[in-house]
Amino acid sequence: MKDSHRKYRFTDIIEDKNKSSLQKYQDMVIGKRSLLPLIRHELSMLLLGPLPGALGLVLRKRFFPSMFGSVGRNVLFGHHLTLRSPHRIFIGKNSVIDDFVFLSFRGGDDQDLRLGKNVLVGRFSQIKVRGGTLKLGDGVNIGPFCHIGTTGNLSIGDQVLISANCYIGGVRHSFRDKDTPIVEQVLQTESRTDIGRDVWLGTHVVVNDGVKIGAGAVVGAGAVVVRDIPPFSIAAGVPAKIIGTRGD
Repeated sequence: MKDSHRKYRFTDIIEDKNKSSLQKYQDMVIGKRSLLPLIRHELSMLLLGPLPGALGLVLRKRFFPSMFGSVGRNVLFGHHLTLRSPHRIFIGKNSVIDDFVFLSFRGGDDQDLRLGKNVLVGRFSQIKVRGGTLKLGDGVNIGPFCHIGTTGNLSIGDQVLISANCYIGGVRHSFRDKDTPIVEQVLQTESRTDIGRDVWLGTHVVVNDGVKIGAGAVVGAGAVVVRDIPPFSIAAGVPAKIIGTRGD
């Protein structure tokens, strides 16, 4: 797969002298310039976002869905969420977004961030799209402190178990130009990353951009996946290597 290069930086918006401070805030946080989404977001996050306990859960369940592209029935939102362009985020029914989760979308009109039904996103986890499409299947369980991001296309199949502190990402900087600081260089990604259904990633697993993990595979704790893993394989190590097959 060939690398593609995109640049989605907040500093590009902040440094734009043709935009007012309000317009910059709307572009970075709300994702569009309309007044109603701005008011809805600000009131929801100010009054309901920090509210703890059962009352907070009930009120956010009632009022938060209006900020999103769509939200199914019985979705629960924890407190102190951070949302970016929520109108481009779609959440299936019976899902749980735990406390302190960060959901962020930045991309084109034909791209979005989609969570299936019965999805659990553990507290302090981040799911971020910076150009591209990210899709979580039904029944995906994401542990706390995980980071999942893409600048291309990332697909995670149904019933995938992602343990705490995992990193799945297609967000990395190019470093080819020696005369330009790495932080200033473009983001680089392969075209697609796929994790099949019924995969289990142990804690602290890193999945590099552009790889495919086949259905039913198990990846041991602390592994770094840099190449494809066949279905129903057991992999471990840095870099991850096949050490067995489920059922043997």
